[in-house]
Parts: sequence; C-alpha cells; structure tokens
Amino acid sequence: MQFVPFNSRDIMCKNPFGAVQVGEKIHFVVTMPRDMHVRGIRLIFSGDCNDIAEMYWTGTNGTLEWWDCDYTPRHSGLFFYHFEYVTPWGTSRIMLNSSGCGTFTNTGDKWQLTVYDADFAASNFIKGGIIYQIFPDRFCNSGKEKKSVPTDRIIRSDWGNTPEWRPDIHGEIRNNDYFCGDLDGITEKLDYLSSLGVTAIYLNPIFEAHSNHRYDTANYEKIDPLLGNEADFANLCNEAHKRNIRIIIDGVFSHTGADSIYFNLNNRYEGGAYNDKNSPYRSWYTFFDDGSYESWWGFETLPEVNETEPSYIEYITEEDGIIDKWMQLGADGFRLDVADELPDKFIDKIRIAVKRNNPDAYLLGEVWEDASNKFSQNHFRRYLLGKQLDSVMNYPFRQAIIDFVKTGRAEDFMESVVTICENYPKEALDTLMNHLGTHDTARILTAVSDVNHESMSRYRLSNLALTSNQINTAKRRLKAAIGLQYTLPGVPSIYYGDEAGLQGGKDPFNRGCFPWDNIDTDLYEYYKIYGEIRKNPVFETGEFIPISAMLGCVCFARKSETGEYAVVISNMNNHEIHYTLPNRFSGQTVPVAACSTVVIQ
Repeated sequence: MQFVPFNSRDIMCKNPFGAVQVGEKIHFVVTMPRDMHVRGIRLIFSGDCNDIAEMYWTGTNGTLEWWDCDYTPRHSGLFFYHFEYVTPWGTSRIMLNSSGCGTFTNTGDKWQLTVYDADFAASNFIKGGIIYQIFPDRFCNSGKEKKSVPTDRIIRSDWGNTPEWRPDIHGEIRNNDYFCGDLDGITEKLDYLSSLGVTAIYLNPIFEAHSNHRYDTANYEKIDPLLGNEADFANLCNEAHKRNIRIIIDGVFSHTGADSIYFNLNNRYEGGAYNDKNSPYRSWYTFFDDGSYESWWGFETLPEVNETEPSYIEYITEEDGIIDKWMQLGADGFRLDVADELPDKFIDKIRIAVKRNNPDAYLLGEVWEDASNKFSQNHFRRYLLGKQLDSVMNYPFRQAIIDFVKTGRAEDFMESVVTICENYPKEALDTLMNHLGTHDTARILTAVSDVNHESMSRYRLSNLALTSNQINTAKRRLKAAIGLQYTLPGVPSIYYGDEAGLQGGKDPFNRGCFPWDNIDTDLYEYYKIYGEIRKNPVFETGEFIPISAMLGCVCFARKSETGEYAVVISNMNNHEIHYTLPNRFSGQTVPVAACSTVVIQ
C-alpha cells in the first residue's frame, strides 16, 4: 500500500474539513517516515494567496514523525496548496494524488482550499425543503380566458400530445406551439404540491416572450399573456405563501429575444435597438459594421446583452428595477440562467438587489460543473464566496446518482459527492438544488433506463416509449436515485411530472404536458414517503459522513448539530446483501434506497 503523508479529508491531517471562513484557523499535520531524515517542511499556497507557512516537528514514534502548523486565511478566494520538504538529498514535494490523499512527487495536482466570507449567509427557508420545478406552459391549464395573445402562436387543444419538434417550411424550429398552462393552473395545484412536501417552486421563465420556453424575453416588465397577468402572479405567490411554499423565478439576463421591445428585429413593437441607433437600448447590444450583431451561441433570435453596460445593470438591479418589481409582487428569489456567462460585477449587483428586498431570498445559479473552481471569462469564478450566489444547480450530484444506479460503481459515486462536500462552503452545500431532471435534460425515468436515447434522432425520440420491462427496471433505479437525492446534502428538486412517470428524451420531448389523468401512483406515493423522510431535521444542515462505498453499495450518515444520526444505505446489486453498521451508528434511523434488499445486522 502506498504511503500517504497527508489526506485533506482526514481531520487528523487537516482540521476543519473542507472550505473555511476568512479568519478561521486551520490545523495541518503531515506524517513522514523517520528514515527520510526530513529537515524541514513548508506549506505553500498559490491561486488567490501566495503565503508560505513553516511547519514544525512535533514528535515521533521511532518509525514515523509528525510536522504541523496552523494557518489562518486573511481574505476570501480560491487557494491551492502543496507541501515542500527538505532532506539531505534536496527539496521535494508532496502533491495531491487522488481522493484527498497526497504522494511524494514533484509533479501533480495541488489541493484546493475554498475560503469564503465569514458573513456568507444563504437562504434559510430553502434548507431542509423540497423544490418543484415547473415549465409553465405544460403543467396545468386553468381554462381561464387568455387575453391579448399574439396571433402568430399555435394554440394546442390536445393536452398531453407530443410537443412540436419538426422544423417549419423555412427549416426553423420555432418552439411556438402552446398547450396554455398558466399561473392560475399552478395556483389550483398548490395543495397537490403540498402533498409532496414541496416548500419552493422554481418557475421557468414567465415574462412575455415569443416561444413556449420563454428564454427569449420580450418584456421583463410583463407576464406572458398566455400565463396571465401581474395579479395572477401576485395571487400565486400569496396562495403559495399560505402553504409555506416560496416562489423562485427564472432570471434570463445574458440575452433577450430578438423579437422584444428592446431589440425589435421583427417590428412587433415600437422602436428598438435593431431599428433605431438612438434607441435607449442600443448600448445594450453589440452591432457590427455589416449590420449583424452578437448573439447567444450564434442564435440570431437571442441577441447577446452587454451585462456591463451601466444602463442595463441599472434597469435590472437598481431601485424600482426589474428585480425590485417582481420581488415586491411576491417572488422569493431568482435562478440565474447561464450564470457562468454573467460577469462578476453584474452578479454582485443582482445579489445586492435580491437581498435588499429580502435578506432570506434565494439566489440560485445555473452552473453545470463544480462551481467552486469554475473557470470562465478568463478567471476562476467567485460564485460561492459570499458576495454572489447562495448556491447552484447540482449537476455533479445528478450525474453521480445516475451513473451509480445504472452501473453500481459505488466508489465513483462517493468520490463525486465528497469532492463537492470538500470544495463548497457549508451555506452553499446546504442550499444546493439537487435535481435529477430539468428542462435541459432527458426525463429521469428515460435517463436511468437501458434505452440509448442520447444517440437517437429527433424522429426516433418523438416515438420513444419504454416497454413495460424497461419501465420496471427504470423505476427500480429511479427509486434508488430518489433515496439518494433526498438524503444527500442540499435540497431535492422534482422536475414537474417526474413523480407522475413522464418519459422523454432531450428538448422538447422532456417538456411534455403533466398527465393529470394518468399519474403513476406508485412513483407518486414513493415521492410522498421521501417527502416525509425529509422532515427529519438531520437532512436540513446535517454533516455528511461517508461510511463505505464498494461492491455496488454505498453507505453514509448525516449527523445533526445535536449529535443525532440518520444512516442511508443504497444497494444496487441484483441480490440481497447483509450490512453490518459500525457500532456508533447502531440504533439510528436507516432509510434504505435500494434496488435489492439490505439486511441490517
């Protein structure tokens, strides 16, 4: 077995574990073989810090010796560190090998240390709760008369049929078919959501726009007419609050629609930046000499906004701006679309605006990778250091869960989870949006099936339906996934209809109508069971303690501040296993998330 001189995940080597606050003392201990004749060790930082800390010899047992030091970070940032040691033969390094463990080598990775502001406070209401994500056009149609609806929209009367996926006669996919789900329909179903234990609703865009997904904002100041109006939104928020449910809305601020009051490519509105060089919105966009303009990922329907333009920042974030308007009408927070494409200055201002309205509001960002060390716009981002986001959508956990329930690779699952736990500040960790499916991913029932949906053409996806055997296999895996999703650090998020058994591949097949007349009651009841389990306070902010991960089985505990434990075991083998818990966990609550039986011994 390879000698390990330092393990960042062992509190005997680094205490405390994981990210630390500014001003919080960290104790480092390195273990060295006595026969290496070590003369000195230094702890060397890089990244946002260039400090060097001398380590001191503290003792020996004759075979091994120990060196330690204390270090207190003085400012927030993303620090990296390694160790240098001196012997009679020269200077060498201890670098990160894997899973927090160090090795003797002069090349390799460095450890990460996330240092966040001591006053970082994420939303409290979201902790320990359950999020429910709704794609508004497809959740519930109240039947209320729709007024002032543009005539170029295709209104569907066949609720539950396949969304339009074929290009039009010009070869364009317009996303302009609407099933007419609305805000009043959501309000009507609040009691249904309460039955699932939902404490927050995340709404995909609700502002006026000319596509069914509404990520092409036409007017930030108005509700889309098919969804309702300001009074309907205020009523939804009010009725939700009566049931202790908060409302989070989508903030799409990196681009607008070309068909908008701001850009007005199609002359639907008056003026606009595209038509009028004197438009107050002209400075929001980048135009080229040939008349073209900068657009989001090359989509001409989505002109890119210059988020450093003062007038745009003011419009969104200053007093009486867009954030103020919707929070004063009842919104409890924002999810920032493509947060990694927004500049730091803009996110800073958004946080100030959101927290100005409600210090306990939730500010969530869309980041697909480890957000603690996300590199974009030519630098490491500071989303989670205390002055920007509360937390992010947790795509790393999603992938880890799906891979585990499909393959049984327990070690990979645990490594993914512990890495996030080590890198994220506690406030961000406890408020992660732990989703299994979203509007940007395949339906979770399809994702955990044995169907190779990712390689299918849109035509094949339009006709995709799992067989009964495939459904049974997928449901067994999904139940195991739910058990993990609901008990890991963070907040589980249900994508509307997943609990009802909706299937579907990538967009738009993952955006079908909610099957109100054909809910999979088995899945629905299973979600309800875990909704009750979530009420255990240990899942609100409890410490994550890995116990084991091998042979298709993972086991971990959550420990509350008062010393109570909940133990979770997930067995993805096709056979029963007998699991012996360590003595300190005997008699504790044991939720079992399994495809096969676990017998606790």
